[in-house]
Amino acid sequence: MGSRMRSTNYAVGLGAAPYMAWMLFFLLGPLVFVLMVSFQQKGLWGGFEFTWTLDNYRRVVDGLYIKVLASSVYLALMTTFSCLMVGYPMAWFIARQSPSMRKALLILVMLPFMSNFVVRAYAVKFLLGVEGPLNHFLIYIGAIRDPFLMADPTLAIWFGMVTNYLPFMVLPLYVVFERFDVSILEAARDLGAGSWRIWWRVLLPLTTPVILAGSTLVFIPALGEFVIPDLMGGGRTMFVGNLLADQFLKARDWPFGASICVSAVSVVALFVVMIKLMTNHTVKAGEDFK
Repeated sequence: MGSRMRSTNYAVGLGAAPYMAWMLFFLLGPLVFVLMVSFQQKGLWGGFEFTWTLDNYRRVVDGLYIKVLASSVYLALMTTFSCLMVGYPMAWFIARQSPSMRKALLILVMLPFMSNFVVRAYAVKFLLGVEGPLNHFLIYIGAIRDPFLMADPTLAIWFGMVTNYLPFMVLPLYVVFERFDVSILEAARDLGAGSWRIWWRVLLPLTTPVILAGSTLVFIPALGEFVIPDLMGGGRTMFVGNLLADQFLKARDWPFGASICVSAVSVVALFVVMIKLMTNHTVKAGEDFK
């Protein structure tokens, strides 16, 4: 029995070896390298010199860069919240349709991913731009006098982020709603609960872990996004992703760029830890309820 257990553990470890090697060389290794570079000085012609210093992190806590980081976190949170507000009822609606209709609606949800990321951003910018067809149509019917859609760069970036990351929220929720036991809701309704109470006391607690998972899938890439702010904002706004790209590609200040990267990763790690704690609390509360 013991030899069989050891052989099974050996087989499992051998099977996991490629995954562990991949994580070591392509995830942990680059993170350690970036952390090391963040404590170095900028080289004369770019790059970095092996001179250990904390000056890069002193620059990060400067008011200007803290504002950029705070704006990026705020945009990522607003994108996550908006995707949840739109994606939750959308996933429920899709899951309640017939099998053939569900397939068609899921194809529509996934259809944007069949095109290039930059093409999608330009398509949204063209459709809702100041000179876009939607603004012209609203002016033509007299709904507005002057173009207002996408006139504000922050609003344009927010809309581009939501349209791009919405499927990351819809798909996990759809999987849960498709397998959800509707008899639980019917039992709550038979006991006299209204629609709002059923959603608040039954449906929401049961789907909270998936909401947190979907929020993680949206928040993490949204925090470091730089293509959409650059295209939709017209270069009039600055977020963490744009700041990182400028430091590494234009200013060639690798140590300062690495310190910004470490700061952003720290925010992401804090968010993931909070999500993990909230998920564990939700699961424990569900077990206690049972």
